Amino acid sequence: MAMADPARPRSPLAMVLLALVWEGPMHPYRMQQLIEQRGKDKIANVARRNSVYQTIESLRRSGLIAVRETARDEGRPERTVYAITEEGDRTLRLWLSTMISTPAREFPDFPAALSMVALFTPDLVGDLLEERVRHLTERLGELSDPGIEMPRLFTIEDEYQRVMTEAELGWVRGVIADLRSGSLAWDPEWVLSVAEAMGHVTGSGPE
Repeated sequence: MAMADPARPRSPLAMVLLALVWEGPMHPYRMQQLIEQRGKDKIANVARRNSVYQTIESLRRSGLIAVRETARDEGRPERTVYAITEEGDRTLRLWLSTMISTPAREFPDFPAALSMVALFTPDLVGDLLEERVRHLTERLGELSDPGIEMPRLFTIEDEYQRVMTEAELGWVRGVIADLRSGSLAWDPEWVLSVAEAMGHVTGSGPE
């Protein structure tokens, strides 16, 4: 099993939570509130209900945060307040420096699927990409409407995602146009012949 890169967090959520605790000691419920209020759920996966608590526990076990106190407000369940440690502060700065300066080697599913489109007909691929256009257009609308006016510094991640979404949207529309015009086309026989030819060129080793 490959070891995790210590210069990068295991997930964006770990970085978000550690950064929140860097602001000051707080309990998990407050962290969840701030993630939602600040729109950080667009960059960190909090779809699973317990993901925040599980990630907090992982940060605690790693010595990046520590329990500051356990408090109970009247009529509310007991809450554990966490604070960042010296190691947590150092690690957070290392994560941010690495993630800003060095692109990660990621394996998103869309390029993987694109590499296999020959399994479908050009018409079907065009239909599927048109559906993707609809989803991308909806996402672009969400990214373009923050709801409240905020300084650019606090929405710069949305700006980046908006630019990337616009670029993907333009590219996908171009591919659809090529599919519909026939300038990008294939059939099973041609695909198999090319695959066979490529096999002969690259070599498949002794039979």
